[in-house]
Amino acid sequence: MKKNSRLIVKKLQVTEKSARLAEKENKYFFIVNASSNKIEIKGAVEELYKVSVSKVNTVNYSGKLKRERTMKYGRKSDWKRAIVTLAEGSKIELT
Repeated sequence: MKKNSRLIVKKLQVTEKSARLAEKENKYFFIVNASSNKIEIKGAVEELYKVSVSKVNTVNYSGKLKRERTMKYGRKSDWKRAIVTLAEGSKIELT
């Protein structure tokens, strides 16, 4: 069963580092579903942005432990970042 591309790729992450890498090395950062694999991410990015993907790297981040004033502890959600390298000639407009 194929997942919806919008459920796999949550958003394009634009930071100073990601903007610099997009300009120099044609790499873009995406926040993705934590259960998605590299093949699903590649297909979703190609479908959503109409570009050709050459490589996908992923990084898993664990959620931070947060404390309230009342000494109650909570936890931020775990998340996953995908660093997608596009093929020569492909580009995503950063807005």
